[in-house]
Amino acid sequence: MKVQSIILGLAALASGHSIFQKVSVNGVDQGQLKGVRAPDSDYPIQNVNDAAFACNKDLKHLDSTVISVPAGAKVGAWWGHVIGGAQSANDADNPIAKSHKGPIMVYLAKVDNAATAQPTGLKWFKVAEDGLSNGQWAVDKMIANNGWHYFTMPQCIAPGDYLMRVELIALHGAQMQGQAQFYMECAQIRITGSGTNSGSNFVSFPGAYKANDPGIQVNIYDNSGNPYMGGKAYKIPGPPAFTC
Repeated sequence: MKVQSIILGLAALASGHSIFQKVSVNGVDQGQLKGVRAPDSDYPIQNVNDAAFACNKDLKHLDSTVISVPAGAKVGAWWGHVIGGAQSANDADNPIAKSHKGPIMVYLAKVDNAATAQPTGLKWFKVAEDGLSNGQWAVDKMIANNGWHYFTMPQCIAPGDYLMRVELIALHGAQMQGQAQFYMECAQIRITGSGTNSGSNFVSFPGAYKANDPGIQVNIYDNSGNPYMGGKAYKIPGPPAFTC
């Protein structure tokens, strides 16, 4: 308990936040802030009922680009400590502080025009998720990949315009309700291909999560202070990821 109290205190001082700000498609970098709606602030949202929970708030970087994504493509989402990446030379918290363990998830919402669609009132479905597996959090993998988180766009997704919501949840202080940190931005994409599936298990943002969901209010530390659930399984929040 004493170890956990010390860790919780240190976590409260941490400010190694992050912003999703770039997309790659089949290994091709689409450009900094191209087709991604992002704020200048790297601060998280901590209220799951925040009105801006879909695509974040105070968005300063808005771009008319709509990124073409073939169904079945390998898609990358790039995270950086601040806009542009490192806050300073040798920034130890770029792309995010190593203490900020947690999952990364990707949701889609079908829209008429991705460049102009508003994020409120949309129906979202999850297309990818990565939590804790083989002693490694999704955030650990993203840090090892220099900020890149990768997933495969399902082959059967119907073509058209979508908002792509990429979300990281930092759980270093999540023992206490309301202390999980949610980082999310939305990219504007146009899926191509011959798929016919429009998704399933739809949710709304806000509305998809509760503050006491087991993957949101959770103690990730064991009795020695290691942040890997002490051998217990971690339940990723939200609906199951869509499969073809």
